[in-house]
Amino acid sequence: MPERADHDPAAGVAPRGILRRRPERWLFKGIYGLVLASALVAALDVPGEEANPGQDALWVLLTALTSGAAHGYAHVIAQRAAGGGTARPSRLRAVLAEWPLAAAVLPTVVLLLAAEAGWWAEEPAADTALVLNTVLLFALGTSAARTAGLGRLSSCRAGTLDMLIGLVIIAADALIE
Repeated sequence: MPERADHDPAAGVAPRGILRRRPERWLFKGIYGLVLASALVAALDVPGEEANPGQDALWVLLTALTSGAAHGYAHVIAQRAAGGGTARPSRLRAVLAEWPLAAAVLPTVVLLLAAEAGWWAEEPAADTALVLNTVLLFALGTSAARTAGLGRLSSCRAGTLDMLIGLVIIAADALIE
């Protein structure tokens, strides 16, 4: 079966557009975004320093956007190296297809912005973001495994392994502080 001109298998870009791609692609990128957000919020919340949750929220969001763009652009470069020619609209979609990575950091950004607004202090906001991201890692890991056709028990094991990444970040944050 011939491939459509706007389908880019190397970048995982489906011919139907950004919002209709295969769920495993955005689950993968969502997990990556949650790990990124957790690592950043742990690194930016330094005890003893003046709290600046608004600036931290901006750094989390900018880092996610930059990481997503870099990942998408790496697909474009890989295609060029493989002899795919110059950039086409499907390659622009490869960069834009990284939106789940940026979307996954939004709960962390919202929690930090709530601290900036004075609804609570930065430390509880950062701690809540770490716990929430860890729970979401379990949920997305389990969902990704179910999407892949695994049974409930196997899916829970997969979700638990993803959740362990969040727990490692929480443990590292506690040890480093």
